Amino acid sequence: MTKHTVIIGNGISGVTAARHIRKLSANKITIISAETEYFFSRTALMYVYMGHMNFEHIKPYEDHFWKKNRIDLKKAFVEAVDTDHKQLKLSGGEIFDYDDLIIASGSKPNKFGWKGQDLPGVQGLYSWQDLELMEENTKDIQHALIVGGGLIGVEMAEMLTSRGIGVTFLVREDRFWGNILPKEEGGLISRHLKSHHVDLRLESELEEIIAGEDGRVEKIKTKAGEIINCQFVGLTTGVIPNIEFIKNSKIETNRGVLVNEFLETNVPNVYAIGDCAEFIQHPTGRKNIEQVWYTGKMMGETIAQSICGNKTAYKPGVWFNSAKFFDIEYQTYGQVSAEPNEDEIELYWEHSKQEKCIKLVYNKNENNLVGVNAFGIRIRHQVIDKWIKEKTPIYTVLDHLNEANFDPEFFENNLHELAALFKNKITENA
Repeated sequence: MTKHTVIIGNGISGVTAARHIRKLSANKITIISAETEYFFSRTALMYVYMGHMNFEHIKPYEDHFWKKNRIDLKKAFVEAVDTDHKQLKLSGGEIFDYDDLIIASGSKPNKFGWKGQDLPGVQGLYSWQDLELMEENTKDIQHALIVGGGLIGVEMAEMLTSRGIGVTFLVREDRFWGNILPKEEGGLISRHLKSHHVDLRLESELEEIIAGEDGRVEKIKTKAGEIINCQFVGLTTGVIPNIEFIKNSKIETNRGVLVNEFLETNVPNVYAIGDCAEFIQHPTGRKNIEQVWYTGKMMGETIAQSICGNKTAYKPGVWFNSAKFFDIEYQTYGQVSAEPNEDEIELYWEHSKQEKCIKLVYNKNENNLVGVNAFGIRIRHQVIDKWIKEKTPIYTVLDHLNEANFDPEFFENNLHELAALFKNKITENA
């Protein structure tokens, strides 16, 4: 008998799971999403707004791909999950049966109870509907305000400035993305944002969003009492798992859907992956919720194995993330803390004229590489991942640093000079 695997959510996690289940089995597969009919690259939303692409360009697969691979797509909103009868209640009252259920419902923008946060002209940016709303909310405006110093906030700032809209950026920390970036890197990005005419206000917090006579946002008030006029407010203070539709089910939740190392919930044949999943205990000791593209993809690949009879634990390996801050590309590997740890030593280099920097972090007791940050310089994922995974000694890393270079503009001589500089710093710290 052919099993029916139903996946709630058509983001990278759910679609990856569907693709790999199809490779491994003849299961009937249905993806349910109320957002869009077809899977799209969420990280490319900004380029649609900026006019570089349209929706067709951000779909990784042609429309015929789904029928060819026997993956059914259903555009609907899931209102409730009945695990006793293995059924979903969809919008409009339709009942949908499943044998295996994968919850991959993603995230939604955070809100923190600010007065006026639900006014017209105030929004986050996560879904296709958010992008459409932003198109409407930013027509003919002169100034926008963004709250929260993270990656989505930077994307929104670049989107708005591309249309000549002035941007004020409120960040409560003393540097941009202060809970993630160390002081030096945070300072580099802060300066870069200002060079793009972003009015960056550090150590500044939102108190209230105030409406004008037309009922739309007209200005905001900071906790310091400052009034800033604006016709749009972007709330980019992170995201939270999108799991309201299962709150009344037997599936256990906390901030997200609780799962073990096999991505299983407390209910048999029900799994959760991606942004909405929360590990009871993370397999590597990292944060229990991982809202990153590549980890969502890995979870999709992992759960496909288990669904198809090869029960597999989630093993994400060395932490990695990448992003872009206007013109500066960012890669991070392993453990690079916002504040230095006592058992670690940081080696930092920043170009004197260009917006480029590298930070290597090593354990001072074992002398092995534990983390790398690179801004404005492309480095090879495979090389850095191997060095951290194998606990490569820092001197060995420096002797072979050029092997990690993936940037034609960052010549070999620069890396030799950089390695020598770092060796001198190690001697000083000894």
